[in-house]
Amino acid sequence: MLGSTHGTLTTHFRARVVACGEEPHAIVHSMAAAAAEGDLDVSGRPLHAPVPDLDRFFRPESVAVVGASDTEGRPNTGITRQLIGWAERVGARLYPVHPGRKSVFGRACTPSVADLPEQVDLAVLLVGDPLPVIGELAQAKVKFAVAFASGFAETGEEGAAAQARLAAAVERSGLRLLGPNTNLNAFQQFRDDLDGPAIALITQSGHQGRPVYALQELGVRLSHWAPTGNEADLETADFISYFSQRPEVGAIACYVEGLKDGRSFLLAADRAARAGVPVVAVKVGRTETGARTAASHTGKLTGADQVVDAAMRQFGVIRVDGLDELQDTAALLARARKPQADGVVVYSISGGTGAHFSDLATGAGLKLPTLSEEKQRELHEWIPGYLNVANPVDNGGHPVGDWRGRKIIDAILADPAVGVLICPITGPFPPMSDRLAQDLVDAAETTDKLVCVVWGSPVGTEDAYRTTLLGSSRVATFRTFGNCIGAVKAYLNHHRFAASYRSPFDEAPRTPSPSFRKAQALMRPGHQLSEHAAKQLLRAYGIRVPREQLVTSAAAAVRAAGLVGYPVVMKASGARLAHKTELGLVKVGLTSASQVRDAYRELTDIARYEDVELDGVLVCQMVERGVEMMIGVTHDALFGPTVTVGLGGVLVEVLHDAAVRVPPFGEDQARSMLAELRGRALLEGVRGGPPVDVDALVEVVLRVQRMALELGDDLSELDINPLMVLGRGQGAVALDALAVCR
Repeated sequence: MLGSTHGTLTTHFRARVVACGEEPHAIVHSMAAAAAEGDLDVSGRPLHAPVPDLDRFFRPESVAVVGASDTEGRPNTGITRQLIGWAERVGARLYPVHPGRKSVFGRACTPSVADLPEQVDLAVLLVGDPLPVIGELAQAKVKFAVAFASGFAETGEEGAAAQARLAAAVERSGLRLLGPNTNLNAFQQFRDDLDGPAIALITQSGHQGRPVYALQELGVRLSHWAPTGNEADLETADFISYFSQRPEVGAIACYVEGLKDGRSFLLAADRAARAGVPVVAVKVGRTETGARTAASHTGKLTGADQVVDAAMRQFGVIRVDGLDELQDTAALLARARKPQADGVVVYSISGGTGAHFSDLATGAGLKLPTLSEEKQRELHEWIPGYLNVANPVDNGGHPVGDWRGRKIIDAILADPAVGVLICPITGPFPPMSDRLAQDLVDAAETTDKLVCVVWGSPVGTEDAYRTTLLGSSRVATFRTFGNCIGAVKAYLNHHRFAASYRSPFDEAPRTPSPSFRKAQALMRPGHQLSEHAAKQLLRAYGIRVPREQLVTSAAAAVRAAGLVGYPVVMKASGARLAHKTELGLVKVGLTSASQVRDAYRELTDIARYEDVELDGVLVCQMVERGVEMMIGVTHDALFGPTVTVGLGGVLVEVLHDAAVRVPPFGEDQARSMLAELRGRALLEGVRGGPPVDVDALVEVVLRVQRMALELGDDLSELDINPLMVLGRGQGAVALDALAVCR
């Protein structure tokens, strides 16, 4: 197997205080220093993930076990015994701590943390309530602590309040805490006889990491296991940042039930992306049932899944659904070398197997190039001429039993268009399958290209599988077609992503733009803006809107229509109007003064009947002949401002065809949002229609993102719908807009 800026700043620097051991009064100084260094974006949020120094957590020189026991039958006794064995393996001095014992397992026992003979790196708390111990640990200057106790945020409001008190005490103490509601996974015994890049494992539910931990039995190295539990202090993001800087880590595998803080997670993912270390994650919460279960288990928000999914893809986190996929994908990414090409060749002894696998691989988006005529002629030197060797390559079976088998494999791998060779073996057929497996392993040792085998036998005890294939560190062996295809796709996508990755945080704005100052004057805290006011907000950020005038009389409407130019659109404008069309408060295609006068009277009559307060009637330029799009800003509970792009008008509601990104992001991500839309062909022109101005659309997306970043929490919601994207070179016009101020 292979809310406010101040609040945001305080949260960020609280983490820095805990990590660095600073006193709370040093926060303000740290904030100023970071701002001077350019560590904060325009909204006062951090631009770089701190990397906690966890060396002394995983490899302490001294450990205190608070609540240690050697009384048989007690849970603490088994834990103490395991910790003693772990401490011996890592070379740490272990001190039992218990007020009622003189010794534990023959080791002298101290009555309290204050009586320890030295300052310890790590304290393991085997007590029901860790809160009273935190102060003692702070006095003793302990660096790290682990709390196993449960009954916190996973149990409801009362438990959440207890966890908040624990987190506050940890924050004041200067130590770093793992847990509560964690387990012994961090102190597992890892095999030290395995070579090559390792997988570092992060889980919020310890049992869910067992399949990855078991990879060691298949020859895959593990280096660390961080069971984060309720994450009162140390969280998934901290461990991603730390593991991504470890030279032995080839991939990070995560089981995530809920994210403590979306921004911290993205900063950590960014750090891993900069380092080129792949992060593979199972994230619970795709369905409402999954989300409820996660909340009851860890007491955390799961976040809107569409936003979570988009944010992970944006920063290169590979999201998988099952633990078997986590296992296979992480193992492949940790051990496989960088691809030399993205072409995949399927090689089999059966035409049916090859065709089936090729269909699945092509459907998943893998590139299966047709081999050149010259390469096919070469393969036919060893494969009968009536068999297909264009890709998939069918050898008919017999060549794998003799010297021809290795020749075929080497010839395929020598093709410069081929980066991956996949051989599905649906069942053992010794001795030929034994020879085939050995040839694949031997060939893999002589090439930098990826060689994958799918061993389809349900038994899995065959020597060709257990010894030959699993004994190779160069062949990636899978048990299912789906996992193989998913892992190979993730492998190619990761390296493609890593080759072109530019951190969006490096390009994030640090200072407000002139547009921000204009926009601030237009905001009305706690209110929804009228369409007219919302369009002024767009104008402040350079987003084009139609020619229009706000009028309060029929006569003024006629004059405005003459200035705007017929035909015109007339709309009621008021701060509480969100869906004007449903109320009949929009009139389109008016071509004369009499129509304008009648429309004005009708709009105001409807508004009076519906008891809708107006600030006037908009007389607008009528813009036609384009593609209607929607661009919006909403606030996600985990990630903050998010930008959404989709088809406009009613299509976005009917088809749900939209793409999401979390600011900051660059032009490449803005264009990838458009590429994700099922209706993207409309932008390219359909049924003889001309292509539209995609560059202008991308520019509007980036300007809206700037609004989201600069206005932050002050802009609760923005909806530009429709944004009419005109023909190529003609720009885009926001025909309607809704904005809500927090």
